[in-house]
Amino acid sequence: MQRMINILNKRAKFDYEFLEKYDAGIVLTGTEIKSIRLGKASITESFCEFHDGELFVINSQVEEYLYGTHYNHKAKSERKLLLNKKELKSLEKSMQNKGLTIIPLRLYVNEKGYAKMEIALCRGKKTYDKRETIKDRDTKREIDRMKKSF
Repeated sequence: MQRMINILNKRAKFDYEFLEKYDAGIVLTGTEIKSIRLGKASITESFCEFHDGELFVINSQVEEYLYGTHYNHKAKSERKLLLNKKELKSLEKSMQNKGLTIIPLRLYVNEKGYAKMEIALCRGKKTYDKRETIKDRDTKREIDRMKKSF
């Protein structure tokens, strides 16, 4: 039985409002997938950009494979994302709107063993939206405590 790999971008939910979500494949070399299967990756500071009609994830960090040779990969590099042509065109068109960005939410390995990245078209939250999120979370926590005590 294979261990479930699920690397999350926890900060994204707090900083951004999600408009649309997509699952994308990711182009990796041999040692990169080995490091991801060990859970040695981070997507907290990463974002996505278009170059010549192709979508790339920038600033994603996949640590070097411990048992790799001189063929080991770079820790921080651009990695190509794989989506349908229709999805790429709609994302590129919506990216031209002011204030929208594409953020990776989760990096995981599916049941077939392929690395996938869940990305979202996002709009940045204002500070008062963030305060509203914190207040909602606190009230939900208080309600759960009250229910538990009875």
